[in-house]
Amino acid sequence: MTQGNGTEVTEFYLLGFNDQEKFQSILFLVFLVIYMTSIVGNSGMILLIHTDSRLHTPMYFFLQHLAFVDICYTSAITPKMLQNFMAEDKSISFGECVLQFLIYGTFVVSDCYLLAAVAVDRYVAICKPLRYPIIMSRSVCIQLVAGSYFIGTLNASVHTGFTFSLSFCKSNIINHFFCDGPPILALSCSNIDINVMLMFICVGFNLTFTVSVVIFSYIRILATILKMSSAAGRKKTFSTCASHLTAVTIFYGTLSYMYFQPPSEHSQEDMKVASVFYGTVIPMLNPLIYSLRNKEVKEAVKVIVNKVLCIESKFLKFSTSEHTVDMCYDS
Repeated sequence: MTQGNGTEVTEFYLLGFNDQEKFQSILFLVFLVIYMTSIVGNSGMILLIHTDSRLHTPMYFFLQHLAFVDICYTSAITPKMLQNFMAEDKSISFGECVLQFLIYGTFVVSDCYLLAAVAVDRYVAICKPLRYPIIMSRSVCIQLVAGSYFIGTLNASVHTGFTFSLSFCKSNIINHFFCDGPPILALSCSNIDINVMLMFICVGFNLTFTVSVVIFSYIRILATILKMSSAAGRKKTFSTCASHLTAVTIFYGTLSYMYFQPPSEHSQEDMKVASVFYGTVIPMLNPLIYSLRNKEVKEAVKVIVNKVLCIESKFLKFSTSEHTVDMCYDS
């Protein structure tokens, strides 16, 4: 900290998981594996959707952007967390903290609206199948995605501006492993009533609006499914929504716990745990959820694997074998 006319913070110190000093190396390896799995899984989803023409549909267009968003917000916080596990100096400059706060906030909010967009897409596909190509046209999908990024950027910019315009004189030690709103506000000696109100209004509106869209969509979907005469048809239709519903439940449940739990002496530690789950584990789980519970994705993966095996077989000069010919033909 440097002293001028007031108190100006030039850097912050991320406290992180200092109470777990004995397990720093183990935690580093665990989160490194989680992060690498997340990057590989989400990158794989993006490439798979881009490569396989059968996945060039509105739902997978949204899922491609969800995978991109997962990569962005976990990359905003996890590398710094990994560095601090092994480094003695756990400081982060004021500018880096602002940037981390902005990027994380942008893609978290964008994620909320993209999940809502997928719910709308499933509602139209199941409840209005004949009008689906018209309603969910390419231009509409692009507008929904662009709107999600715009709202995310706007929210994050407003919060960043209001948060880092405060004076920080209590301390520069952030009781968290990244620059998040509540622990930063706790360091300010300015009046933070407006910041707290703004946080609850924005977070409350974003969660309430997007969750309402998801709930409304699935109520209509459930009503449509129950009207189907075929049990097999009901099961097949609902299975197309199961992966999204699973991801939505985990995502919104964790986010609501993070920002709406009542204050307590353990709330900061609880928020760290929730943030770890939300910021690192969920981005790793999402590709698994969408691949293991989605028939189209599993079939696309099989095709890619078969093509790779076919190319490898040809490279090894075994392409004349009956098995390889069949495999290449099926691909």
